[in-house]
Amino acid sequence: QVQLVESGGGLVQAGGSLKLSCAASGRFVSVNDMGWHRQAPGSQRELVATIARGGNRDYADSVKGRFTISRDNAKNTVYLQMNSLKPEDTAVYYCYFVVTTFDARRMTHWGKGTLVTVSS
Repeated sequence: QVQLVESGGGLVQAGGSLKLSCAASGRFVSVNDMGWHRQAPGSQRELVATIARGGNRDYADSVKGRFTISRDNAKNTVYLQMNSLKPEDTAVYYCYFVVTTFDARRMTHWGKGTLVTVSS
């Protein structure tokens, strides 16, 4: 079983910064893509950022230039540095990992979510 544990959410004023972390534990061969989605109240879940094992990154247009995704493969951890936060960034942020299992399957696992609230 694979478990993802997120941390770093909280309340911040507009213009401030937060750094989210998500660490994976459990049995798997390797981690492929990692990333973050978010879901604001009354809205659908949306992709925020992804990072491939080789380091290629992709961002939603709404966060480009403000958010930075990074990963530590040795620690099976993904980070999301969020700067210049806006009230519209308020959401529950979910990390995900795509892992390769011991029977050669690729499976996606999700964290339980961490709340980010940006006050105006």
